[in-house]
Amino acid sequence: MCIVSFSDFDVVRRTRKGSFLNQIDHLIDWVSIEKVISQHYAPATDVTGRPAYPGLLLFKMLLVGIWHGGLSDEAVEDMANANLYVMRFLGLSLEDDVPDHSVLSRFRTRLTAAQAWDNLLEQINQQIHALNVTVKTGCHIDASITHSPRKPKTKPPYEVVNDREERDDESSAQATMRVIEVNQPGVDTDARWVRKGGKSMFGYKQHTLVDDNGLVMVVETTAANQHDSQPMLKLLDKAAIKPGSRVYGDKAYCSQKHREALKSRSIKNGIQDKAVKNKPLTQRQLQRNRLITKVRYVVERTFGSQARWFGSKFLRYRGLAKAHAWHILQAMAYNLKRLPKLFVQNLVIQETCAF
Repeated sequence: MCIVSFSDFDVVRRTRKGSFLNQIDHLIDWVSIEKVISQHYAPATDVTGRPAYPGLLLFKMLLVGIWHGGLSDEAVEDMANANLYVMRFLGLSLEDDVPDHSVLSRFRTRLTAAQAWDNLLEQINQQIHALNVTVKTGCHIDASITHSPRKPKTKPPYEVVNDREERDDESSAQATMRVIEVNQPGVDTDARWVRKGGKSMFGYKQHTLVDDNGLVMVVETTAANQHDSQPMLKLLDKAAIKPGSRVYGDKAYCSQKHREALKSRSIKNGIQDKAVKNKPLTQRQLQRNRLITKVRYVVERTFGSQARWFGSKFLRYRGLAKAHAWHILQAMAYNLKRLPKLFVQNLVIQETCAF
């Protein structure tokens, strides 16, 4: 039998039923999400021997932090203690203890090490697709740079390692007589420099495939100096894009390799044409590029909304794996944030078609 305390009743009474968090709680079946989490995080007790916090609770806390502007773990802990809407969404009562920021950090690290985030995005997207919101007839691909503040402050120092002269005839001598780049403390060694728009940027690149609604289907993360086009085929395979669909992309993805790959997969080519030396684009190609530009706004809107809502352009963590975790968490938060409105729009369209 479920016992409801007076404080639980008070929390429900003081929160609007139409709030965003309440809507998400009713649209998403969290049981399937919890099953995925439990495959990687299901401790019986914490480090002090007390009962451990459920993984679903910690996952929801991470989402809450992103929805409220990309909060730090400490700020998420404070919000879970003070905000009644958040408390109700997390399934906490006024008497319950709230996980502190260190528990939240360990949870994120555990799932990152287990490479569990992509599977969680897939589970979220399956539920969104079941609500007839996802559009799979077309997809859009693009990349965006995430800045890392842990960049080198000066030019990297080098150390010259010399071997002894009597070892010059040994096979290992060449390897020991070399120049070594010395890592500076605090620098993100996985991130790289790239020049864009005349400015040098240090960080990672978020390669994203979205549907016609702009909902994120799959994400790949690379160092910032990786060319936009490199992960394209991997993204298409990862998203299991069906034959007959059309993929849209800017001229950075234009290549003979990609044209042949799309043709072999029976995927329609919506990639802009690129001029080559001594061969300018024809008027027909220029017109085609303009038409593609008009429909590619959805992926640019996705990046813009993530940056505006979540502060996604700047990375708080260090390393490629953690950068990818951050990109996937943003993708889930973005898809869920847009879900209630898209769900209602879909219902209106269905009711209109019924008449």
